[in-house]
Amino acid sequence: MDYILDLGAVTRNMDQLWQGLGVTLLLTLAANAIGIVAGFGLALLVLNRLAIIRIPAMLFVEFFRCTPALIQIVWFFYCVPMLFNVFLDPITMGILALGLNLTAFNAEAYRAAIQGVPREHLDAGIALGLSPAQRILNIVLPQALRNSVPVLLTNGIGIFQQSALVAIVGVADLMYQGKTLATETYRPIETFTVVALIYLAISFPVSQFVGWLERRRGYAVR
Repeated sequence: MDYILDLGAVTRNMDQLWQGLGVTLLLTLAANAIGIVAGFGLALLVLNRLAIIRIPAMLFVEFFRCTPALIQIVWFFYCVPMLFNVFLDPITMGILALGLNLTAFNAEAYRAAIQGVPREHLDAGIALGLSPAQRILNIVLPQALRNSVPVLLTNGIGIFQQSALVAIVGVADLMYQGKTLATETYRPIETFTVVALIYLAISFPVSQFVGWLERRRGYAVR
């Protein structure tokens, strides 16, 4: 094999990758903000006793959980403008696609956490005269959020990695910039290795933190 590695071709153009990383982090943070907030609301709808409310919410969850994220992203970018005459900038479309995907997965995490809230706590809220909204905000939400944090963080890492899929529709994220740089320098091995290391450098500490949280919760239960 005559191929000679030249990391300098990448390190000399790191500004391009940092710009892409900035877009990736923006997509990730915005999608997580949507997923954390909307996911809880969606979980409440899934647990609603009224079928007219519960069934559409369940269908929403199953659609986003059972179809590839790539298909969802492509659908948002090409079908939404055609069907609804809605034209948004690529980053906003990417945030919406990733955010709705994450909302569905977070809703399942919240649902399990909500069902784990002791009935006695809700009964105590009723005895104190709290309204349903007050019971949700003061009793259900704090416990559900605390119990689902490890899963929410894991889902957040997943959406950070899946954000690379927006490169296929021309969003200038880290993956897109890496692909562009690899084409310009004819150095795909070095470029995609560096890109992979950047993803790893961000994902690995978060995954270790999730593991630490789970171990801590395990000790607390004991």
